[in-house]
Amino acid sequence: MTKTKSVSLGLTALILAATIVVPVGDVVAGKNLEGIACRSVHLGYPAPEGRTFYNEATIRKSAPGSYFMVCGWNRGYFGLQEIGNGKKVVLFSVWDSGQNNPNAVPAEKRVKILHQDADVRVGRFGGEGSGGQSFFDFDWKIGETYRCMVRATPNGPRTEYAGYFYLPKTKEWKHLVTFSTLSKGQPLRGYYSFVEDFKRNRVSTTHARVADFGSGWVETTTGEWIPLLKARFTGDANPVMNINGGKTSPTTFFLATGGETKNVDTPLREMIELPADQNRKPPEDLPK
Repeated sequence: MTKTKSVSLGLTALILAATIVVPVGDVVAGKNLEGIACRSVHLGYPAPEGRTFYNEATIRKSAPGSYFMVCGWNRGYFGLQEIGNGKKVVLFSVWDSGQNNPNAVPAEKRVKILHQDADVRVGRFGGEGSGGQSFFDFDWKIGETYRCMVRATPNGPRTEYAGYFYLPKTKEWKHLVTFSTLSKGQPLRGYYSFVEDFKRNRVSTTHARVADFGSGWVETTTGEWIPLLKARFTGDANPVMNINGGKTSPTTFFLATGGETKNVDTPLREMIELPADQNRKPPEDLPK
């Protein structure tokens, strides 16, 4: 697990004084991971506070120990992992504290489980902050597009975060889990995606990890849908430069790291922009 925090204007600043969320572990440990792990790379999407975050991902290249994080925000993240030995999962996590010992968090301050699908495993995590995490075993495929949606419902001092994953075979949305966490009733903010190598065994650096992210939308707190047409390309403190980012179509960005990757499209910290399209509409089949 990788804890997140807000990083204000500076290395990973976004336009319009927006805030990006990047992994804390990336900043602290990244310098020590040269030659051990691929550099983590991120896309930070400037957008208003919202109640819904929708995004899609198509994984092009993977290896054991890969996390393709599709929907990240300031209190959690949601995406696809290849763990190893052919095992793949959908992961949805929400934080409740910065403490490394999950048992040290008082019961009344912990993440609460409000919904759990029968196919989903739920538990607590620690080590880099603490909170609730859920796993859905899912044999995702290279080259297939997957759809994720997070919905936030403020409720007093807490916010309820619901994770939905679209099942292509049955053409239906699966409500994986809803976690409630103390947040001062904040809506969604700090939207981002990333690609991470968590295998960290030196050999993992020789394998490229590549994914497209796109067709993203944020529904604001006032009900307006905003397309995600801009993204800041950033990396962790690992100094290696076999990384890349850019756009693959009028509706998609991409991230690449490791192996023979070359930084030929977008320099670090630069903004990537997709073309505006007045005919662009949010999906009509999103869960209500």
